[in-house]
Amino acid sequence: MHLEQIQSPEQLKKIPVEELPRLAEEIRQFLMESLSVTGGHLASNLGVVELTLALHYLFDSPRDRILWDVGHQSYVHKILTGRRHLFPSLRQYEGLCGFPKRNESEHDIWETGHSSTSLSAAMGMAVARDLQGEKHRVIPVIGDGALTGGMALEALNHIGNEQRNMTVILNDNEMSISPNVGALHNYLGKLRTHKHYHKVKEEVEYFLKKIPSVGGAFASAAERIKDSLKFLVVSGVLFEKLGFTYLGPVNGHDLDELMECLRQADQTSGPVLVHVVTVKGKGYLPAEKDAETFHGVGKNYKLEAGSQKPKPVGGPVKYSKVFGNILIRLAKEDPRVVGVTPAMLGGSGMNEFAARFPERSYDVGIAEQHAATFSAGLATQGMKPVLAIYSTFLQRGYDQLIHDIARQKLNVMLAVDRAGFVGADGETHQGVYDIAYMRCIPNMAIMMPKDENEFQHMLYTAYRYDEGPIAVRFPRGTGLGVKMDEELKELPLGKAEVLREGGDVALMAFGTMVPAAMDAADQLVREGIRAKVINARFVKPLDTELLDRLYREQLPIVTIEEGAESGGMGSAVLEYYAEQEAYDMVVKRMGVPDVFVEHGGVGDQRAEAGLTPERIVHTARTVVPRQRRRA
Repeated sequence: MHLEQIQSPEQLKKIPVEELPRLAEEIRQFLMESLSVTGGHLASNLGVVELTLALHYLFDSPRDRILWDVGHQSYVHKILTGRRHLFPSLRQYEGLCGFPKRNESEHDIWETGHSSTSLSAAMGMAVARDLQGEKHRVIPVIGDGALTGGMALEALNHIGNEQRNMTVILNDNEMSISPNVGALHNYLGKLRTHKHYHKVKEEVEYFLKKIPSVGGAFASAAERIKDSLKFLVVSGVLFEKLGFTYLGPVNGHDLDELMECLRQADQTSGPVLVHVVTVKGKGYLPAEKDAETFHGVGKNYKLEAGSQKPKPVGGPVKYSKVFGNILIRLAKEDPRVVGVTPAMLGGSGMNEFAARFPERSYDVGIAEQHAATFSAGLATQGMKPVLAIYSTFLQRGYDQLIHDIARQKLNVMLAVDRAGFVGADGETHQGVYDIAYMRCIPNMAIMMPKDENEFQHMLYTAYRYDEGPIAVRFPRGTGLGVKMDEELKELPLGKAEVLREGGDVALMAFGTMVPAAMDAADQLVREGIRAKVINARFVKPLDTELLDRLYREQLPIVTIEEGAESGGMGSAVLEYYAEQEAYDMVVKRMGVPDVFVEHGGVGDQRAEAGLTPERIVHTARTVVPRQRRRA
């Protein structure tokens, strides 16, 4: 067993090159067995085993800077850099992170969880290297899906113009999470199919050298002949036109071929793009056949059967399923409804909608900025665009949300998925900032349901709304198992719901925090404290009539939200009372503190943030005067 001997890249280099295929098999077996217990990103890591081995075998990390775009394919890198023993804690609270983490290892020189960032970071590192007079290599690894992100294309343009030494590895497996889409994906497909490009080029160069030179004019003509043949064999030659030396496509699972190509790249000055073709899920047939399903596996999946853990029958429905069902229902009744998503068709629950309404379903790839402005364009023509996007990825389209959607007061419905804590994906994916960053935008409306039944009514309310952009936030995972109404109803805009009366303190909760507030109220009543529980429903507009009533009653308020405390719903309540000069009103905010909350279970993350019934009880005690308590 070679794997057990490797605690660092230096130990890897001691293994004879002819033994590396055997090591690759050991790594794949380790990944499958380990992730079958902990869960994690399976298919993407199985696809980069040989590529990661080749990079660490030929180059000298951390002196040579190896950057992983997105980062969910960094497990093999972590194994080879001394973290194999930590895999039992993968993606668990205070355990091994599922993405590169700078404070975890000196070999993780770039942290990421979002796509398309590696090339810009690599360019910064290359410029710093040259300014400091150093000689190390900079090697970003980016997938074909991430390459469709506008930021990656901006970086390619800059890198090609600067002509600094850098080797860009394009890991082309034809997948991101959902199947890749778009013209660039189709272009890469052409490159993959023209595997004789370099052979033809070499033969032409050999032929031209045999012809006696007759001056500069002929030399120029010869170059034009070579360029014409490039366009004949590979349409576009995009990367060479951007200033890169293009090498490939190379088989990413043939170590000899792969390492020879990487050596050639290392001996080439200027920016080089090595086009590596891999198979996502390589070595595990179920993942090879269905890379989208096996992109990430849950805990305790059945390795031998090649199947995920069976989903419970008859349990609570997933929020994304409710969204998909309502989207179909609305689209049946209104031909203006168009679904848009940036590479999250399955994750957002839109697969069935896309099958039923292909002409009104648009997966635009990893291109959040384009998705937002594309939706804005649809809205200008009287359509009803529904942009399904994760909270963490909406951040990437923030300028477009402000400049293109809200400023023009366009009627775009934002279905903001994964709002709140997301669990094992951790700090790069937490959906806890959108309340604060959307609340300050003029013309925005923002709401979140307490359960899946209210969610369907909110989606219908958002559909009926025609005064500008409106966001419906919803959490990851399943609902509470409540009864679903048959008829959809429109909720009054900006009106909260009082779920429980009480005269000592008001617990004003938003979305996922409503059940915790109800639980806390049950505990408080045993201490003689009667809590009014309010389902806020809307952060913008706020229910100011209710706030005025609470002021008249002089009820202290505890606001509770699974979002950033700074700038969130609690801040909105405080701002309102300050505007009314109601400075004697007691408002205590509970939300996510000013820290990045790392990976773990959602329960662990809520506990870390103090968003538990017990902490709500403690906070309520601090604001209720003792003389108001009942025995």
